[in-house]
Amino acid sequence: MSTTEQGTPERSATADREIVISRIIDAPRELVFEAFTDVRHLSRWWGPEGFTTTTRAFEFRVGGQWDFVMHGPDGTDYQEWITWTELTPPERIALLHGESRGDPNAFESVLTFAPDGAATRIEMRTVFPTKELHDEAVEKYHAIEGGRQTLGNLAAYVTEIVRKGAED
Repeated sequence: MSTTEQGTPERSATADREIVISRIIDAPRELVFEAFTDVRHLSRWWGPEGFTTTTRAFEFRVGGQWDFVMHGPDGTDYQEWITWTELTPPERIALLHGESRGDPNAFESVLTFAPDGAATRIEMRTVFPTKELHDEAVEKYHAIEGGRQTLGNLAAYVTEIVRKGAED
């Protein structure tokens, strides 16, 4: 966050519509990035605790899509769709995420992967089209906690890969 000349924090134009979640993951940046780019990895860790994922289509390229269903621990299925809008390996992924192609309520996310010594700092910045959709995601769908859990699942997954690699 930047500050104005008066020393007060400058507020982002999207602050009331965005969620920012970050985490340090004890794994190399290339591996953390790969966990986002390969469906065999994504399907093993994606989503909050207790959720599983079934992929219907996956093409990791700008303009490609990931069409999938998240299965909640209570048996509820959530139709999901992502299209990749920018890919800069192994630094950045930008995407549009909704329930389906053309979803008017789809939100934009940018993920950045920065080296932090031998670890990786991942930041997920999500911007919703409206404050109301942001508030609904936070209050009804617990998006902040869900995002933290999802990055926690990613951390556990890649840390296990690193551990197994060290044993080989």
